Amino acid sequence: MIININDFIVSNSEICGGTPTFKGTRIMVWQVLELLEAGTPVEEILTAYPVPLTRGHVKAALHYAAKIMRSSDNVVIGIEREETEVSAR
Repeated sequence: MIININDFIVSNSEICGGTPTFKGTRIMVWQVLELLEAGTPVEEILTAYPVPLTRGHVKAALHYAAKIMRSSDNVVIGIEREETEVSAR
């Protein structure tokens, strides 16, 4: 099953178990969000993957995250912040 989330993001049950990815890639949205959280410059994120991303991809990821946070089902209890190294590859 394929769900088009926006112009850049899709959820496809056949790709990455349905985790939202950027269309035409296996780059998961959470990967880009974690890179942003880690302070990785946007310019570096755009060229970090074999399939180059655009500023539109990054903006779509941020918009999607904001949209999720605006919903009423966004509170997760008992999950500690993970201290992991984020890799773009």
